[in-house]
Amino acid sequence: MSGAEAFDAVDVIRTKRDGGRLADAQIDWVIDAYTRGVVAEEQMAALAMAILLNGMERAEIARWTSAMIASGERMDFSSLSRPTVDKHSTGGVGDKITLPLAPLVAACGLAVPQLSGRGLGHTGGTLDKLESISGWRAALSNEEMLRQLDEVGAVICQAGSGLAPADRKLYALRDVTGTVEAIPLIASSIMSKKIAEGTGALVLDVKVGTGAFMKDIDAARELARTMVELGTDAGVRTRALLTDMSTPLGLTAGNALEVRESVEVLAGGGPPDVVELTVALAREMLEAAQAPGTAGVDPAELLASGAAMDAWRAMIAAQGGDPDAALPVARHTEQVLAPADGVLVGLDALAVGIAAWRLGAGRARKEDAVQAGAGVELHAKPGAEVRAGEPLMTLHTDTPERFERAMAALADAVVVAPAGSRPPERPIVLDRVT
Repeated sequence: MSGAEAFDAVDVIRTKRDGGRLADAQIDWVIDAYTRGVVAEEQMAALAMAILLNGMERAEIARWTSAMIASGERMDFSSLSRPTVDKHSTGGVGDKITLPLAPLVAACGLAVPQLSGRGLGHTGGTLDKLESISGWRAALSNEEMLRQLDEVGAVICQAGSGLAPADRKLYALRDVTGTVEAIPLIASSIMSKKIAEGTGALVLDVKVGTGAFMKDIDAARELARTMVELGTDAGVRTRALLTDMSTPLGLTAGNALEVRESVEVLAGGGPPDVVELTVALAREMLEAAQAPGTAGVDPAELLASGAAMDAWRAMIAAQGGDPDAALPVARHTEQVLAPADGVLVGLDALAVGIAAWRLGAGRARKEDAVQAGAGVELHAKPGAEVRAGEPLMTLHTDTPERFERAMAALADAVVVAPAGSRPPERPIVLDRVT
């Protein structure tokens, strides 16, 4: 380490290891030095583990987030004619909500700059889903993004490499060091990118349940509260919904399968749970944006009227996609059959997500390719009556040798109870944090 450095990494690690509070200057230095390569990977790994074990105070998390934002550029949407509002989901199975939501909120008169990611593991990536549309491209310049926001009102694209580069480096390290679960690091990772993105308002969808990152509602509430505080402290009007992810959202998990279902929602149909959550988040986004021109606008009406579909078609076309092109279809299918007569009372979201991943819809490493047509199609959700031998799910893949491992993931995913049984009542929106 150079003698010109303001701090010693080992001293910073010891402070947090021993339960102390990191000073602002220590945080600013360690994030900058790590981004520059002065703080070694093993040193940042030790600090991340100390943060996981000993936590951080609100002021520490805010400073850590600010330092990560300062590692890169900030976007500026002040030239737009519409107010900006964004949504971020912590990820789940069948969570295609961004696809109908962004054009719906654009149809309400707002600008939605949705910087999205790719899937890793059992949770799907929005960009992977959209890339199943012929010609659609995820990479846009800042100028293209601003023009599309002004003309269409919605853009879904990948974040540029200049936004919070410290986060990109730290995210990869957390993934391989068992420190992904640290709430201060999750919150600062998400919020550094969202604040740097420059949106005026933000709605967070924090998933809770087996198919979510947060299995426990108390931990999810703590994460939501931490992120809302970070946004508020940074001048972004932020709120969060805690939503259920014990069962997959909708009837599909996979890339082209989820695009097809999203288009059904935009056409005024689609699964009721996807419609309900899309409308609930749209209403939160309108309220958070506080735009005078949106008073009295009802997202449910705009979804039913076809206005959101018009915005979807314009958004896809603006990014080179053909909204009328046929979506890819997997070459092979296999069915999962109901084991008995009765009522479906359990359908484990994590198991369905892992099955979709094993079929080729997801990736184990960032460099892996995904199959556009792969995934799981559900024919019944909890509460439905089923008969032994009838199809519960259809598995889709281009590589049939994947079926065996996908089936293994689903071995305990389904619970069928005697006729007359009722699954436990669990609303989609579990709580709200402002």
